[in-house]
Amino acid sequence: MTEFIDLGVSPAINMILKQIGISSPTPIQEKSIPDILAGRDVIAKAQTGTGKTLAFLLPILEKVDPAASHIQSLIVTPTRELALQITAELKKFANEIEGLQVLAVYGGQDVEQQMKKLTRNISVVVATPGRLLDHLRRGTIDLSQTQTLVLDEADQMLHIGFLPEVEEIMGQLPEERQTLLFSATMPEQVHQLAKRYMTKPLTAAVKAEQVTVEKIRQLVIETTDRAKQSSLINMIKEEQPYLAIIFCRTKRRVSVLNDALKAAGFNSEELHGDLSQAKRERVMKNFRDAKLQYLVATDVAARGLDVEGVTHVFNYDVPEDAESYIHRIGRTGRAGENGLAVTFIATKDLQLLSDIEKGISMKIERRTIEGVKMFQPDEVRQKRKRYEDSSDEDTRRPRSGGGRKHRERIDTRGPNRGSHRSVNQADNREVEREKPRGGRMENSRGPKREDSRGSRSENSRGPKREDSRGSRSENGREPRRENPRGGRSEDSRGPKHDNLRGNQRDTRRSTSTQGPSNLRGGSGSSPNRGRNR
Repeated sequence: MTEFIDLGVSPAINMILKQIGISSPTPIQEKSIPDILAGRDVIAKAQTGTGKTLAFLLPILEKVDPAASHIQSLIVTPTRELALQITAELKKFANEIEGLQVLAVYGGQDVEQQMKKLTRNISVVVATPGRLLDHLRRGTIDLSQTQTLVLDEADQMLHIGFLPEVEEIMGQLPEERQTLLFSATMPEQVHQLAKRYMTKPLTAAVKAEQVTVEKIRQLVIETTDRAKQSSLINMIKEEQPYLAIIFCRTKRRVSVLNDALKAAGFNSEELHGDLSQAKRERVMKNFRDAKLQYLVATDVAARGLDVEGVTHVFNYDVPEDAESYIHRIGRTGRAGENGLAVTFIATKDLQLLSDIEKGISMKIERRTIEGVKMFQPDEVRQKRKRYEDSSDEDTRRPRSGGGRKHRERIDTRGPNRGSHRSVNQADNREVEREKPRGGRMENSRGPKREDSRGSRSENSRGPKREDSRGSRSENGREPRRENPRGGRSEDSRGPKHDNLRGNQRDTRRSTSTQGPSNLRGGSGSSPNRGRNR
């Protein structure tokens, strides 16, 4: 059996490892520590829970000189929680090594306090990209003599969008340095980053199967979206976890589920990016101290978290791929302990589950909850087919109205725009629009015109009426009322006047492009009423 001493770790460091309960190295530590101690650039591909943190911390501790006044090693992480976790691991050794000082630099803390601490002889800095760049631009941190750079969870860091910040940070480091890149996956961005900034790197990898099957029992619960919450509560009551992490896909779902668990009497809290740094730290401290039993979290917020005593992981929402699944369930079964990972699936999640099972090369045990039935794919397809057939039948069925069949279409013109009208109604409008001269003509937008026979064309902007005695009707806001005796006209807005010539028809009519000729007094208010021009 391999010991840390066999990998090149000093007896003093080996003694500290035994004091904290670590006696033998993990596979990723065996593969990477000797090359890192030799000063080579290393790409380590390993999932969370494989012991990769000690794989880069032990060589850093072997090389550190506590008496030096400059920063000797820089560790960059994507999240504040991971930075605090790595710092906590470092401090376990710093307490036993005289003069060794480490500092976590991340957002959400007072910048002035961090600046004061940076004036001390800090040997190792653990930082998030944003706050580290802030100090570099202020000139409060100097990386010109840093010998070792570690990018932890590199794939997640680039996925979040930190590539420009990482490149700017690497530009502040000396060219003669050792670069270590630790990542669970190796997407193209990580490959390109390694090509540009690493010198002939060696690769150390641990297969995913080794992580997922050794100490973690996996279980799938078939349920429905509506019954998922009650299914989770039933499983919690059945399993009685000591500490459990519950993963949701979005921050909104995290909050809703956490409220439901609290209402059911469970000691739970939420963890996601919208929380303040003070609250995130308080939640994580309570969870590590076992004052909090259930942590409801998103993938990004919980990435890389290492909490001792986590016995259960619940995938409330199915992860999107096998790599994410491995990261989630890696929160339990750590340090050789046993763990249980439970994933809740509905019918729509079956394809994702199939992809995960292919990715981890194993079939996961399934279980149903009494009283909850998940529809199988064949049942869903049959229901969908019946629904589509009934919809097609409704579409083909002719519509009837007024005792005869007719088609309907949308009215795209006129005042009833957007309404349904029959073809016959549409045709009637077209016929009316094409009446011969002398009849009524419509112009929906243009000015009023006078035809050769003297009849006045109508404008659709206002209703116009012609009385039975032949006198001119007005088009205005208030229609005028004609005295039935013909002697005096009456307008609702103007004073009454006597008609000088009674019922004599005006042979010449005035034309207007914007409405009636006299809106103030109506036809009865004009002194020229009934007089030939």
